[in-house]
Amino acid sequence: MQENLPILEDLDTARLPHSECEGRSSVYLETYGCQMNVSDSEIVASVLRTAGFGLTHDPLQADVILINTCAIRENAEQRVRRRLEFFRARKRKHQPDLRIGVLGCMAERLRHKLLEQERLVDIVVGPDAYRDLPRLLRHVEKTGQSSVNVELSREETYADIAPVRYDSNGISAFVSIMRGCDNMCAFCVVPFTRGRERSRNAGTIVRECQDLFNAGYREVTLLGQNVNSYRDGPVDFATLVYRVSLLSSELRIRYSTSHPKDCSEALLEVHRERSNVCNFIHLPVQHGNSDVLGRMRRGYSSDEYRALIERARRICPGISLSTDIITGFCGETEAEHQDTLSLMADIEYDHAFMFMYSERPDTYAARKYDDDVPEHTKKRRLNEIIKLQNSISLKKNKEEVGFVRTVLVEGPSRRSETQFCGRTDTNKMVVFDRGSLQAGMYAQVRITGCTSATLFGDVVTL
Repeated sequence: MQENLPILEDLDTARLPHSECEGRSSVYLETYGCQMNVSDSEIVASVLRTAGFGLTHDPLQADVILINTCAIRENAEQRVRRRLEFFRARKRKHQPDLRIGVLGCMAERLRHKLLEQERLVDIVVGPDAYRDLPRLLRHVEKTGQSSVNVELSREETYADIAPVRYDSNGISAFVSIMRGCDNMCAFCVVPFTRGRERSRNAGTIVRECQDLFNAGYREVTLLGQNVNSYRDGPVDFATLVYRVSLLSSELRIRYSTSHPKDCSEALLEVHRERSNVCNFIHLPVQHGNSDVLGRMRRGYSSDEYRALIERARRICPGISLSTDIITGFCGETEAEHQDTLSLMADIEYDHAFMFMYSERPDTYAARKYDDDVPEHTKKRRLNEIIKLQNSISLKKNKEEVGFVRTVLVEGPSRRSETQFCGRTDTNKMVVFDRGSLQAGMYAQVRITGCTSATLFGDVVTL
């Protein structure tokens, strides 16, 4: 399981381009998984457009279909596999010249099965080989033979590629600052699918953020499997965040994700000193029991994690926290499960991403331990965790009622064109009447009500 980046609100919901451009062949690009995959798809779109390919949001109009995949858990892989089977059936029945490709984490891990055994795809491209896509596509077009490049790199950061931003609102953007991961957590497949850590040049990151602000974006999220490990010479992650924050007080900075063992006091001080560095941190705990954390190879104990949370709240009063939690990891006892519930109740996260353990091939856990917690026990424990977190989230949101919060307006709400939605500094979604507001504005909103997931409010001032 990939633990470092929080997955999108619906892991298995495709993210599609919102605009089209003409080119020699039309490419339909569909993305599953975490924020890093969205960022990678923006890089892929840029590479293809520069090479003369067109982009389309309609798969029926596409000459090429590329699926950017996630290997986070078995369910995600099965959803992608069914999608590939659907497109392969369409190719056999209606469009024999259609080319189908798999990108990203699943591509690297399952290349032989997808290409040779099941013959679901024509192209397989790993996360470090996107520059090679135009050549691979032309090879398939000319020869009819499959193409593959899943070679991992110790240098590739795509720092010189300007991503094609199709992340809907034009207000918030992802900026990849590093790739890969050196943490060998027992459950995580990322080091095998994305390779070793390497950081982008700090200057290119700052320039990209400046360009985004000049283009009208008002929020950037700095991305990495473990952003705390970022380093470009003397520039560590805290320094990078500080430099980006100096670009404009109107540009909000978020990041994802921090590994608890590397979350520095210097970074917390940047949160306190710079008002446009959002008062929100995603800190994946994964479990509340120290023995389980040891088996997971997380590098900290439950007590050390709790001490980090206390330090964060002391340095940054009112900070909002989210986390990842895995239930049913190898050997987990009922008492160890109760320790997770106790930690959740003590810390009171604003939000959490919660999963049942899913064994991933080649990981340390798959080699070392038995996946011995019964499925029905995993489901029951997960339901208990979700129920507790929902009650905590509702409680935390109720505490917001009556306060006026600064909200960055993102665009229309999902349920009504007469309402807008946006996020607070602490990453809480707020819905309010549209009025004369426009996306990209900051609005002062008095919170009047809530659910466990959403705040509702009235605009006080713009």
